[in-house]
Amino acid sequence: MQIAGIDLYVNHPVMALGSTEWIPTTLALNNEPAAACDTHVIVRVRPQVALVKVRIFLDHGEADDRGRDAVARTTVFDGHLLLSDGRFVVGDVVGESRFTTSLLGEPGMR
Repeated sequence: MQIAGIDLYVNHPVMALGSTEWIPTTLALNNEPAAACDTHVIVRVRPQVALVKVRIFLDHGEADDRGRDAVARTTVFDGHLLLSDGRFVVGDVVGESRFTTSLLGEPGMR
C-alpha cells in the first residue's frame, strides 16, 4: 500500500530522501546509482528534464498498478529509515527543491 508520494522537478543531479535531520557527510554515491544509511537515501536523478516521481510503500510487495498507466518503476531502497520526528523529506541535496510530509507516524524506524 502506498503511504506517501511526490512528483517534483529538481535542479541538482542528486536527490535525498529520509529524515528531517542533516544528511551525514559520510554518505556518498561512489559511482553507484543510490546509497543509504540509517536515516537517508541519496539517488542520482536527471535534473530539469522530467518530473522525479517518489513513491513510498508500506510493503514493497503490495504495490498494485491495475487500472493505472503502466509506468516503469525502479526500487532504489528496500529497507527501514530512522525518522526522528516521524516526518519524511524529499528534495535535491542543495535544498532548492524540497518537500516535507506531515507525520507518517510515530518517530522511530519506519
